[in-house]
Amino acid sequence: MSEKLNEQQSIPVSKVQRAAKFISTGAKVGGNYMKHYAKKVVNPGMSKDELYKNNATDIYASLSELKGSALKVAQMMAMDKNMLPSAYQDKFTMAQYSAPPLSYPLVVKTFNQYFKKSPEVLFDTFTTSAANAASIGQVHKATKGENVYAVKIQYPGVGSSVKSDLKLVKPFALRLLNMNERELDNYMEEVEEKLLEETDYQLEVIRSKEISEACSHIKGLNFPKYYEELSSARVITMDWMEGKHLKEWLETNPSQEARDKVGQTMWDFYDHQVHQLKQVHADPHPGNFIIQKGDELAVIDFGCVKVIPEEFYSGYFSLIKKDLLIKEDELDQIFYDLEFISDRDSDEEKSYFKNTFKEMISLLGKPFHVDAFDFADDNYFQMIFALGDKISNDKMFRKSKQARGSRHGLYINRTYFGLYNLLNQLQAKIKTTKPDWIKS
Repeated sequence: MSEKLNEQQSIPVSKVQRAAKFISTGAKVGGNYMKHYAKKVVNPGMSKDELYKNNATDIYASLSELKGSALKVAQMMAMDKNMLPSAYQDKFTMAQYSAPPLSYPLVVKTFNQYFKKSPEVLFDTFTTSAANAASIGQVHKATKGENVYAVKIQYPGVGSSVKSDLKLVKPFALRLLNMNERELDNYMEEVEEKLLEETDYQLEVIRSKEISEACSHIKGLNFPKYYEELSSARVITMDWMEGKHLKEWLETNPSQEARDKVGQTMWDFYDHQVHQLKQVHADPHPGNFIIQKGDELAVIDFGCVKVIPEEFYSGYFSLIKKDLLIKEDELDQIFYDLEFISDRDSDEEKSYFKNTFKEMISLLGKPFHVDAFDFADDNYFQMIFALGDKISNDKMFRKSKQARGSRHGLYINRTYFGLYNLLNQLQAKIKTTKPDWIKS
């Protein structure tokens, strides 16, 4: 890829340029829908799959130009195997591994801004091309003495553009996710808060060190060391972790024993975070994990961490218990606290939403109900997808004028569905450890 093209694909620093790019990209996203649906009218023989594929390709290209929040939301949606048509899943999954890179002159400019030195002065060697480029930033490989580093540089303008990027994504999300606007707005506030945290690299270093130290006892789990003296608000320097991403590793046809080992490590990592630390790495997509020698698991990104409020934790996981032996008035209070029902609901609505969400969380909690769970069971995932389809198309949900479910549930559900998806890809059988109070 030429330097000229890289310059065109980088995020403009100027607010005027940013606004112009936002408007033009937004127009393209909308225009792409119109263009391909027009083709469908002219050519009725075009299949829905072709229509989706053409749309997905153009929309991904448009979002890639913005990088940042817009591309991050595409990445989030790709984590749910049934949230989008397969054409969108396939294209948006690219955001989990790669995106158009930032030009090297802008990398140098970032270093000069925060360190008053170029990367060539700070390090013995520094690759001019990105080793990986994703939604919020890109990674370069560097060396100093005997140390090998991964240096993550944030794209210019990402933090200041979160609000405008989410406005761009909103009409697209409304259409594809089949939500009402009020429900989406409730979750967009949570997404905005998390995305702003992801742009705070100093916070990421603090959380990375905190969680990696708290989980250091877990067998088969590795973390990079973080170097605060070589990090800043827009740059993070950490150890380079050798190994393969999940997709590459699976292509080597690992044994079932190896799959189970990696999967168990992943489960133990999340189990400890959720139930002991009450904060969790809430971005479990394949690009954030590396499989190393000896089938050990390395976690390389802590940009998205969800702190779990105690009142949400106790109510949510009470509903996951196998035998829901809770008095009716206590159960009602949990549903109120989790915002599944409210005083604005009729008796019919309260009954409907209580039963629906009880079914939903019970299904999510199914792996907790047994000592070991086989995530190779595609029938389980089909049950989840079928329930999701049923709910999203249900008239009671569609006519509801209020958001359903606490905003805290957005990233907890995302975490578990992302974890389950990874374990399904691994085809792993897991000893599903959990706190004693959930077993009883």
